[in-house]
Amino acid sequence: MDLKEKIRVIEGFPKPGISFKDVTTLLKDGEAFKYTIDKLVDMVKDLNIDVVVGPEARGFVFGTPVAYALGVGFVPVRKPGKLPADTLRYEYELEYGSDALEIHKDAIKPGQRVLIVDDLLATGGTISSVAKLVEQLGGEVAALGFIIELKGLRGRDKVKDYNVISLVQYEF
Repeated sequence: MDLKEKIRVIEGFPKPGISFKDVTTLLKDGEAFKYTIDKLVDMVKDLNIDVVVGPEARGFVFGTPVAYALGVGFVPVRKPGKLPADTLRYEYELEYGSDALEIHKDAIKPGQRVLIVDDLLATGGTISSVAKLVEQLGGEVAALGFIIELKGLRGRDKVKDYNVISLVQYEF
């Protein structure tokens, strides 16, 4: 199945010059969604994953079915103030300002092999921050899994020390 045919591209959203890759069209197509999850699972099934981690919100959408298919747990990474128990925070710089992500301090056990799943690899800032959180808790990042990779934004360079898996690549 050609997943590019299932992903809607919207030019000029959210601002001129951006070519937005909309996965909602893939998600609403049951056959395409199942194929996407099955394909990602097939690519990581031999990595001995102990737990899947996903940043909000689309990391939840793709990460939880992957965790289910692998028979492992799922750990959410959220914006500050959204998780109820003790958290670890990682602050990172954006092009114009900064942001932060949090994970429960007891979410990852030292030595666990972690698959981080998100919908998109663009500049690599968010996913790099998620990887740092996992590592600060003693987890080993076994792979980073994405549905889409925007190659022209060179996010893979920022996460070059990790095993990066993407199902669909666009230049931008």
